[in-house]
Amino acid sequence: MNQPGTTIPTLTEKLLAIKEGHIGWIIFNNPDKHNAVSMEMWQSVPMAFDAFNKDPDVRVIILKGAGEKAFVSGADISQFKERRSSAEGVAEYNATSDRAGEAIRACPKPTIAMVRGYCIGGGAATATNCDIRIASDDSKYGVPAGKLGLGYRYGGIKRLTDLVGPQHTAEIFFTARQFNAQEALAMGLVNRVVPVAELESIVREYADTIGRNAPLTLAAVKRALLEYARNDNERDLALCDKMVNDCFTSEDYKEGQTAFMEKRKPVFKGK
Repeated sequence: MNQPGTTIPTLTEKLLAIKEGHIGWIIFNNPDKHNAVSMEMWQSVPMAFDAFNKDPDVRVIILKGAGEKAFVSGADISQFKERRSSAEGVAEYNATSDRAGEAIRACPKPTIAMVRGYCIGGGAATATNCDIRIASDDSKYGVPAGKLGLGYRYGGIKRLTDLVGPQHTAEIFFTARQFNAQEALAMGLVNRVVPVAELESIVREYADTIGRNAPLTLAAVKRALLEYARNDNERDLALCDKMVNDCFTSEDYKEGQTAFMEKRKPVFKGK
């Protein structure tokens, strides 16, 4: 990040939440361990999202890893003996990481994963929980569960399969190998691959472009995407319709039309 912003409190300095204009940054700040995620970091993710979700000035949330070597390299294995050595510990850990993942997926605002370097295991899951993934050309992906003897639950496998298809999911899990950025792009695991030197500037351009668009429109689209991911009998289509109607009765809708006629850029307020 080029400019300082407003820091949002979290449980650990290894998970940073920083507001910078219309962007909310969530930074996995454990570079000595390739941004491996500890229990405290997982616990901090919902806190950060809650703060950004409630702030109308924040229109886009970007997730990134600190340093130059990793987005997130997975869970902090050094905590496994302490945190995941019993059935109770495994259940608690899974519940905590599930809450973090749900906070990312359920965020009502657009999310972008800015992926540089290693994006492994829990890192790959974190990235796929975001709406858009923009990756550097030196990034690497993998799910090494098969090399660690870990079970991977249905929800995570389904989300990956929905993104890349069953054949790619099978290859990712069965081989447990690392895939390069171009392989990830071909699978549909990432949206774009860009030169590493241009990664942050391009992600900022995306965020600025998104942030200039009408917040109510973005929220309605995001709600529809969230409902699409649910089972047919669980979808709240009435809520989707209401949010669409709210767009047409909003001040921003009038502003969009006026700006178009006046041949200027609209200034949306989310009202």
